[in-house]
Parts: sequence; C-alpha cells; structure tokens
Amino acid sequence: MSSSTIRRDLESGGANKNINNISYSAAPTSYVYDPEVHWTSWLVPLFVAVNVVVFFVVMYVNDCPRKNLGFEGDCVARFLGRFSFQPLRENPLFGPSSSTLTKMGALRWDDVVNHHQAWRLVTCIWLHAGVVHLAANMLSLVFIGIRLEQQFGFVRIGIIYLLSGFGGSVLSSLFIRNNISVGASGALFGLLGAMLSELITNWSIYTNKAAALFTLLFIIVINLAIGMLPHVDNFAHIGGFLSGFLLGFILLLRPQFGWLEQQRLHAGVHLKSKYKAYQYVLWIVSAILLIVGLSIALVMLFRGESGYDHCHWCHYLTCVPTSKWKCNDN
Repeated sequence: MSSSTIRRDLESGGANKNINNISYSAAPTSYVYDPEVHWTSWLVPLFVAVNVVVFFVVMYVNDCPRKNLGFEGDCVARFLGRFSFQPLRENPLFGPSSSTLTKMGALRWDDVVNHHQAWRLVTCIWLHAGVVHLAANMLSLVFIGIRLEQQFGFVRIGIIYLLSGFGGSVLSSLFIRNNISVGASGALFGLLGAMLSELITNWSIYTNKAAALFTLLFIIVINLAIGMLPHVDNFAHIGGFLSGFLLGFILLLRPQFGWLEQQRLHAGVHLKSKYKAYQYVLWIVSAILLIVGLSIALVMLFRGESGYDHCHWCHYLTCVPTSKWKCNDN
C-alpha cells in the first residue's frame, strides 16, 4: 500500500502449460508463443532487492537514537542501534520519521510544484514507511510480478511497473497536498491493471474466461476498497491502476491462434494478421488516452491546480467518513 503520511498508510513462460488458464494442450495451433522461448524472472527480484536496500539506507540515515538523545527507550528495537525504529506513536509501521522520508525523496506537493523537485514523482516509489509497509508491498510484487515477467519478459513488465508508479505519483500529487506519500503500491496496482487489460485484449485464447475475469476483478475491487479507509493514499492506487490498465493493451498483446505456425508454411501461402482488429483498436485508443491523460495531469500539477477543483466528490475515492472515523483534509 502507499502511505500518504508516516501515520497514513498504509522474460520461462512460453513452454509452461496452462499459464493464466490459457490452454496449450490441444492442437499445435493453440500455441501462442514459440515454446522454445523461455523467460527467466530477474527484474522483479532485482526490484525487491533494491527496495530492501533503500529501506536499510533510509533507516541508517534516520538514526533514531541520535534524534531521540536523552529519551531513553523511545526508539523501538533500540538494540539495532542507528537502525532502530521511530517511536510507535510517531510511526506505527516500524520505520523512519517523516522528516527522514522527506529528505530521502518522499512525494510532497510543495516540493514538487513550488521547489521544482519533480524527481520526487519517481523516488517516492522506492521508499517505504516501515517494515510492515515494505513487507506487504514486496510480497505482492513477488506474487504478481514474477509470473508476469515469466510470461512477457522483463522489458514490458519493467516499463509497466515504472510508468504505473509514476502515474500513481502524479494523481496522488494532484489531490494530496498536506501529507507526504511513499510506497510501491501505485506500481503494484499498475501490474494488476495490466493483468486485467491483458485478459481483455487476449480474451479469445483464454479458457474459463468468466472465472478468470471474476477472480481478477474481485481482487482489484477489494484492494481499491481497502484504499478507501482513512490514512491510505488511494489516489496512488487509482493512478497506478489506470496507467497499468492502458499499458496492458499496448504492451501485453498475444498473437492470435495459429499465427506462429503459419510462419513455417511454404512461401506464397496467405498468412493471417498477427493480431486481431479489436487488438489494434485497443492499442491505438489506449496509447492516445495514456499520452493525453498523463500530459493533462502533469500540466495541471505544475500549474498548481488541485484535482478537487475539477472533481468535488473525489475525496470519497480515498476516504469514506463513517461513525467510526473521520477523514482528514488532504
């Protein structure tokens, strides 16, 4: 999940059988990719390693005992020395202080817009508010990312991950001004969005279509619903999801049945198109929406406009007030 304050948080696929419910056990024409192609997942594990290393660096810089000198016992797990955590009343996720995260590149509207630190739209993706936050995101990345990388390769999955994280940061900055935001959840929601668009654009090659669609939609809806709880930056989730959803139509197309086999036929034989007409249409529409959407959002952001000026009800997307809690003004 993407934390909007310290207190606010929260290419081997070709040869495998029945990946993502796609049937490869029938006639040769059921193969989609060349079975001799094997993608090994290394980028996603690298992303996990980088996130963990960055967290250790942040904790080293944080140095809780020095900040709390004279307040013996305030730091959590003080035996860890300078890697010990901030007091739980300040950060219940077992991590650094807000000031340290800001120093290391957390997303903050004022710094991005008024101090021209646009790099924070990227650096915040690699920061996490605490051990709990880091563990939740990295476990999700392993379960979602490795399978996608095995099927589609590191280039496409890497692009989706990074651009989705960026899209999540942009939308978050448009709506949240008074708090910092860190976390890889925008990028993770981008992978979920790409899974959904991949299912749609490659619909004809899937078996158990309805079950696959229902399961994926259920996971997405539950996660977005959790983002409507207080102290969770759901705008990063939504921005990442929309970016990944559009990128999936662009990058995760699969050739239609029999296309590879026809490449081996004798010359002069008429070959069908590699992709179906609706796949081309979705590709073009998605590319236009992605470019136009990000461009408009960035222009609005650097003009200092607030997303709430154009969408007065959008605060319900990140927090729904109830009798049990109130939503803080972002």
